[in-house]
Amino acid sequence: MKMFKRVVSLAMVSALAITSLTACGGSSEETASSDTFKIGGIGPTTGDAAAYGTAVQNGIQLAVDEINEAGGINGKQIEFKFEDDQSDSEKSVNAYNTLKDWGMQMLVGTVTSAPCTAVVKETHNDNMFQLTPSATAVESIQYDNAFRICFSDPNQGKASADYIADNKLATKVAVIYNSSDVYSTGIYQKFTEEAQAKNLEIVAAEAFTADSKTDFSVQIQKAKDSGADLVFLPIYYQEASLILTQANKMGYKPTFFGCDGLDGLLAVEGFDTELAEGVMLLTPFTADAEDEKTQTFVKDYEEAFDITPIQFAADAYDCIYAIKEAAEKAEVTPDMSVSDICDAMKTSMTEITIDGLTGSGITWESDGEPSKEAKAVIISDGSYKAM
Repeated sequence: MKMFKRVVSLAMVSALAITSLTACGGSSEETASSDTFKIGGIGPTTGDAAAYGTAVQNGIQLAVDEINEAGGINGKQIEFKFEDDQSDSEKSVNAYNTLKDWGMQMLVGTVTSAPCTAVVKETHNDNMFQLTPSATAVESIQYDNAFRICFSDPNQGKASADYIADNKLATKVAVIYNSSDVYSTGIYQKFTEEAQAKNLEIVAAEAFTADSKTDFSVQIQKAKDSGADLVFLPIYYQEASLILTQANKMGYKPTFFGCDGLDGLLAVEGFDTELAEGVMLLTPFTADAEDEKTQTFVKDYEEAFDITPIQFAADAYDCIYAIKEAAEKAEVTPDMSVSDICDAMKTSMTEITIDGLTGSGITWESDGEPSKEAKAVIISDGSYKAM
């Protein structure tokens, strides 16, 4: 009888202990019980920016499959889950919470800038490591837990002006930009500053907003009347396709130059891709590059998803390999808490160098910004060609 009472007493103590642990389950300090790394991704797979998010999802999946087949990270496999945010900030935060409930330990995302700026506040509060493949706004990685693999908006603006000036692509430049979009305005502002330093003459700067992005006849006419021989488009591919179409109808055929937002232009439904001939864009990746790493990636990607990868897919692919390199450098394991993983990754990201699809010798500073060479491509015969 005494033995029975002792067993019951021990069982009650155990139950209380389990209840106590369960009550603490929402804490980011909780040690994970999983034997796999859980990496989440967020981006638009539906809506206007779906080409970006789908490419990122595919790029991550390809890298995860490769790494798992090769033995994982520190001998542990990766689980990957991706959530659609339709490039909407509120939906992106909801997606983040869904992934947290799933057990996410690190985040690759989000894909676009405004949602990323909203989500990074959440990852900062949770001290969760975040690496975005393509969110370019300065604020998108404003905290020490967040890094990016792409150039920031100001860096894209500066690099674009430098490239145009250094390669003598134009003397008179017009800009058409979206004044209601942080991506577009961030690039535009730095571009104009650097253009002045490089003695590029900006003869027209015409804005549109999210409420007026179908008819660009006024902006195009002003660019034409100004005598601009190059039009800089720090905008997304949907609006760019309309500008190219309407400029052609107006008989205006300058050189068009954009940034990574133009990637996806050739896939716009109903767009005459012949109008994109000669369009240049600042991007670190082209599927036509002849190096072995790129060609292997393109081949595997096309076999897996039946489509040619764009820059966003390459950015995402590089993100996963950067995480692998940093996690192995820091000897991170899945049983560590989210916060402990983040603290280790913050340091190790500044200690690694990777040779990726989007650049060789990529390094990071503690502010999360990457250091790599800017590259441009030109659209020729319906595909991207390295310049």
